[in-house]
Amino acid sequence: NVVDGLVVNTAVIDRDLRRELPFMATENIMMDCVKRGGDRQELHERIRTHSMAAAQRVKQGDGVNDLLERIAGDPAFGVTLSELEAVLDPVRYVGRAPEQTEEFLREEIAPILEKYQDCLDVKVDIRV
Repeated sequence: NVVDGLVVNTAVIDRDLRRELPFMATENIMMDCVKRGGDRQELHERIRTHSMAAAQRVKQGDGVNDLLERIAGDPAFGVTLSELEAVLDPVRYVGRAPEQTEEFLREEIAPILEKYQDCLDVKVDIRV
């Protein structure tokens, strides 16, 4: 079992997700600001500029994604940091992945597990 002893570190996953999520949310942020009267072309260019600066900081600086702070500090957007953070619900960005995963487990994995049920408790010690 290649995943025997696997540990999922939720704090690391959450940190990495929070670092990348602002980039994924830029289209939603821009469209929300356009609905408030912002110019789409101008906001698009500003998001592009802010995103590139934030990405450089993430990759070459201290690893902190300050994209939301940059956007909140830009008067062209007219939004607060709190309003921006409200857009960062990860559920908004996964599409049908939860349903597709459940379907895959039910339709593909469950029949395999059932077929080989008597082999599931076998322990193997492999040394290389």
